[in-house]
Amino acid sequence: MASFRVVGGKALNGEITPQGAKNESLQILSAVLLTKEVVTIHKIPNIRDVNKLIELLQEMGVKVKKLGEESYSFQADDVDIHFLETEKYRQMASSLRGSIMILGPMLARFKKGKIPQPGGDKIGRRRLDTHFDGFQKLGAKFKYEKKTGYYNIDASHLEGTYMLLDEASVTGTANIVMAASLAKGKTTIYNAACEPYLQQLCKMINRMGGKISGVGSNLLTIEGVEELGGTEHTMLPDMIEIGSFIGLAAMTQSDLTIKNAGIEHLGIIPDIFKRLGIKMDFKGDDIHIPAQDHYEIETFIDGSIMTIADAIWPGFTPDLLSIALVTATQAKGTVLIHQKMFESRLFFVDKLIDMGAQIILCDPHRATVIGLNKSVPLRGIQMTSPDIRAGVSLLIAAMSAEGESLIHNVEQIDRGYQNIDQRLNAIGAMIERV
Repeated sequence: MASFRVVGGKALNGEITPQGAKNESLQILSAVLLTKEVVTIHKIPNIRDVNKLIELLQEMGVKVKKLGEESYSFQADDVDIHFLETEKYRQMASSLRGSIMILGPMLARFKKGKIPQPGGDKIGRRRLDTHFDGFQKLGAKFKYEKKTGYYNIDASHLEGTYMLLDEASVTGTANIVMAASLAKGKTTIYNAACEPYLQQLCKMINRMGGKISGVGSNLLTIEGVEELGGTEHTMLPDMIEIGSFIGLAAMTQSDLTIKNAGIEHLGIIPDIFKRLGIKMDFKGDDIHIPAQDHYEIETFIDGSIMTIADAIWPGFTPDLLSIALVTATQAKGTVLIHQKMFESRLFFVDKLIDMGAQIILCDPHRATVIGLNKSVPLRGIQMTSPDIRAGVSLLIAAMSAEGESLIHNVEQIDRGYQNIDQRLNAIGAMIERV
């Protein structure tokens, strides 16, 4: 188990470029299974979850060529369906939550699929119902083997239909879109997710010869086609990294420029950090955060305490709520952080309290943060990263703290952030991997 030894109190200075989007990558990489032709993908982040999915695709028979540091080509012209019956497949798929994304393209092209209960962060219940309800509405037959923990799906006769999703699940919508892209007839998905990453997937499938309309809205129409061809695709910058860097700059009083940030795709993210009092300038597609001695949390118009809550797109992504929380600990003012989607994502705040932060954990979903206005610095402690986003939040806290911190289980951070220690050290951080 690797750890980070972090010397806090170091102001950063310089430029940093976000990696390609992790959440988009898991969808786009799975979509290479939709065609036997070559698909070339750029800006693939070199992170554990993405690399594990690429390894899984290779084991399934997909030909993978590395074309550059962040570019690969994929050709799924000789997929071994029988690999799904092996113990190796069970081990690889169960260790990666993103493996659920291969089901949609497998059902669309090969008419069957099988997957064990996927792994992932322990951040609360993460239902798979939307995926399977959608598949069943398309005509797939679903069977769960309780003994083995396998989900088996027969998709011999996929036909388009109308469906109203009970939740606007991003991965659920993506899986259904991929399955419907090669189904017979027209599929209409209402209450579809409309995140930029889902839009990217739909645009990619359309370039492959698919017929998807309503992209960017919550009402998608998919006309099934006989087959899909090859294409070329570039990932968006990772919005979660961008939000993390904004919070990091404020906490460490750093002068930081985030290069090629894909500002038009960030939605409400910059506005939320502005509500915490963080100044930023937009220069072309770059975000400049000047060094700030203090930043003050806004109140609502009537003077009541600001609330920041997660919501489906175009609301504030839940993946950045922990970053907003840790950033607020050194602001002036008070904010209520409301994590609606997952009931365990706020359980890392005890580590921040040990560091000196003033936080009241109201319940599993809500925490009140009373900002210290940088009058009392956080203090370095020893702690363990519970999941990807909380891990980076603790790293940001440690970088702003007085003294030295030791963060264990940083493999969790590696799952979502590419060489984060090296990239931050290059602009002034002191992070040692031990």
